[in-house]
Amino acid sequence: MTYAADRLHEEVAYIAYHFHWSRAQILDLEHHERRRWVHEIARINTRINESG
Repeated sequence: MTYAADRLHEEVAYIAYHFHWSRAQILDLEHHERRRWVHEIARINTRINESG
């Protein structure tokens, strides 16, 4: 099964926006590791938004 191109672009943009990593660095991540970073960024954002 292939991963949807739109979803992959969303993940790359999300991580790049928040961590300023290059496209190549993000695409070098294994799928599960990239998803984990997306989850962690979302968790950080939620925590910040709840405390503000």
